Amino acid sequence: MTAGPTRRLLAAALLTLAAGCGVQPSDAISAGDPPSGPIAPPLKVTLYLVKNGRLSTVTRPGYRLSPADTLALLAAGPTPRERTRGLTTDVPPEAGPFSMTAEPGGHLVVTLSTPPGQLPALAIDQIVCTAAALAPETPAGQVTVVGAGQDSGPRSCPRQR
Repeated sequence: MTAGPTRRLLAAALLTLAAGCGVQPSDAISAGDPPSGPIAPPLKVTLYLVKNGRLSTVTRPGYRLSPADTLALLAAGPTPRERTRGLTTDVPPEAGPFSMTAEPGGHLVVTLSTPPGQLPALAIDQIVCTAAALAPETPAGQVTVVGAGQDSGPRSCPRQR
């Protein structure tokens, strides 16, 4: 045999093997009815950051976050885009991790890793307002901030008074 017929024989063998890979044709498979109903609104995360020494409401597109993760965004600070708009945070990273619980009557308790008395008043306001925004059904938005044996509150968000 010469090189030409050998190549053709090898190519034909490869084509035969490739064609017989085991995938068989089939009819369309029904997956049920298409989705229906109202479209869910996009999720948003509401935070209270600082601009010119005052609280500023910031709404970010987002995913469903736990209250602790939402409060951690305060300590993480503004996004680069928010920084260009002059936004900052007074909540230091060492204030986390955070937790939030609801007590009877809708009172919220936010627990920090640091004593609230060591934080600037504006940082406490950021935490209180962000926590109250997480639970809008809470009557009067009463929030107590606790940490390392100290507490601050109960307080309402100054923007809600």
